[in-house]
Amino acid sequence: MTSAELKQRYEETKGRIAEAAARAGRAPGEVLLVAVTKYAEADQIRELIQLGQVDFGENRVQQLLQRAAMIDEWLGRQRTLPSTPRARASIGANIAERLAKPASISRASPATAAAGAQAKVRWHMIGHLQRNKAKQAIDAVRLVHSVDSLRLAEELQAAAGKRDHVTDVLLQVNASGERSKYGCSLPAAVHLAEQIDTMVQVRLRGVMTMAALSDNPEHARATFGRCREVFEEIRDAGIASGYFDILSMGMSSDFEVAIQEGANLVRVGSAIFGEPPQGHVEPDDDEAESEK
Repeated sequence: MTSAELKQRYEETKGRIAEAAARAGRAPGEVLLVAVTKYAEADQIRELIQLGQVDFGENRVQQLLQRAAMIDEWLGRQRTLPSTPRARASIGANIAERLAKPASISRASPATAAAGAQAKVRWHMIGHLQRNKAKQAIDAVRLVHSVDSLRLAEELQAAAGKRDHVTDVLLQVNASGERSKYGCSLPAAVHLAEQIDTMVQVRLRGVMTMAALSDNPEHARATFGRCREVFEEIRDAGIASGYFDILSMGMSSDFEVAIQEGANLVRVGSAIFGEPPQGHVEPDDDEAESEK
């Protein structure tokens, strides 16, 4: 894919997000785009940063750490060069401001000049997180999307406590009911949210779900609707009051329906970077599930 093609796909994706938000009676800036770099090349990630993209997602801890280190090094070199004006991505103001100003950050990415201001890259852990990799994850990510059990939340609490910082997380719910999907069950979501909210070093920011893969985006609508209802139930109960504001739903195949159903964060990979290369085989381990 050429640079021009990547830019076109990126701009088209942002345009589709804006149109979906408008149809739902919302401003485009209310929806945060997380670019999923699972199949992206290093130069493509760098190019999107130059175009103004701030938030990037990975589903595997090891790959996330490698990419974060690579980008940090590149951004560090960029800081020594004369700055040039660059466009900033339109992102959800409230979410973006709170992600940019956490209680503390254990490892902040070096800044790069963008439109005369200092922009940062924020990494999101969007895939299934094994408990034994929690310590590694919190050193690199701004938001963990996939907390689906009390034991994982406790592991993050212990790891964050040793670093004396707060880890922002989303509660992953299995709103589709598929056995192959990670996530807590819908009936257990409110109780688990209450338990996470008692933790000092873990801050519950919202809810995440994945819909079943389908060629028809409308098939995902019911799943997203159920997830929105759980989000509203937790919010209305006053759990994590003041911080509970993220509804992460929607991938390349269905993010427009997700936005219509209330999503204010979408995780988009293949619509921007293209489909995975032919012959690609997903590693056979517990981190294999991912957003696209």
